[in-house]
Amino acid sequence: MILQLIRNATLRLEYAGQHILIDPYLADKHTLPSYAGISPNPLAGLTLLPAQILDGVQTVIVSHLHTDHFDGIAQSLLPKDLPLLCQPGDETTIRAKGFQNVTPLADTIEHGGVSITRIGGHHGTGEVESYMGHVSGFVFQAHGEPTLYWAGDTVLCDEVRAAITDYQPAVIVTHSCGAKWPVKSGERHLIVMDAAQTIDTCRLAPWAGVVATHMEALDHATISRAALRAEADAAGIDSDQLSIPADGESLTFAV
Repeated sequence: MILQLIRNATLRLEYAGQHILIDPYLADKHTLPSYAGISPNPLAGLTLLPAQILDGVQTVIVSHLHTDHFDGIAQSLLPKDLPLLCQPGDETTIRAKGFQNVTPLADTIEHGGVSITRIGGHHGTGEVESYMGHVSGFVFQAHGEPTLYWAGDTVLCDEVRAAITDYQPAVIVTHSCGAKWPVKSGERHLIVMDAAQTIDTCRLAPWAGVVATHMEALDHATISRAALRAEADAAGIDSDQLSIPADGESLTFAV
């Protein structure tokens, strides 16, 4: 398995001979609105050209429809006949954008020799989750490959804990920037994992390699790569277990 972080949550995954693109967010730096009133998004440019990112892609997975996971540039550049997997309820919107081969994934699908299972999550808790809506993570399994659990835009919750217990993934991808979103009171509530929850995930799966992504790309984030590394080191979680890749970096995992 080769996992390449493109930027934010966007990954290219080479797995059991399949080339899978997850949550494509391809906008140029500072071309989209701010989330927190700090800066236009995204905060960083792409390290690869969109054509390089899309080259050879056989399947696209869209975990949910927030623009930092499936933006207008990606929608315009992706071939409309590419197989695209999404969570139930998003297929109508995606088909309306011209995509012709959209499959909502409620549970498990066998796709190109890869078993892909949808896992629920919580994009925050309480009042803020009602703004954020439904989200999904996915477990990937195939003969000769390590089991991968991509948790997606979720805080650490019962669904994440159950997926770790049930599937015993060798690799877990977390969204770890500690992004926060305001509610009616004006308070900003956590909507993805922060450093503490990422460290707790490492402790829940001491056998697994954890890959922290969704960092230094959006202006509502609260945790940088350096801050996460420092907190993990202080907690006794070393770089052998917790990887914090740079944009464009590829990681290789074997069984």
